[in-house]
Amino acid sequence: MLAKHANAALMFFLELGVLASVGYWGFTVSDLWMIKLLAGLGGPALFIAVWALFGAGGGANAVFPLTGLARAALEILCFGGGAAALYASGLVTPAAVFFALFVLNAVLRIIWKQV
Repeated sequence: MLAKHANAALMFFLELGVLASVGYWGFTVSDLWMIKLLAGLGGPALFIAVWALFGAGGGANAVFPLTGLARAALEILCFGGGAAALYASGLVTPAAVFFALFVLNAVLRIIWKQV
C-alpha cells in the first residue's frame, strides 16, 4: 500500500519535473533574452495546456481524457519530452535518470492498476 502511494507521488513529481526540465531548456536554448523568455515560459505553458486537456489526474480531471494506447502515447510524448529537454540542455545523466524513473513509474502503475 505504501509503495503504491509512493508511486503516485513519484508520478506527481515527474509531472513537475517535466515543467522544470522544459523551462530550464527554454532558458538555455538561445542567447537572446526574448527567445529565452518565450521558450522558458511558453514551453512549460504548452505542456501544462496539453496535460490539462488530455492527461490530468490520470484522465479523471482532463477535459478530453485519453485511455489505452492514446494515453500511453501522451505520456511518452510528455515525459519523453521532459527527458529530451534535459538532454538538449546538455544534462545527459539527469535526462537518462528522469526517463528511467518515468519507465519504472509507468510499469508499476500498469502492474498495480494505477492507470
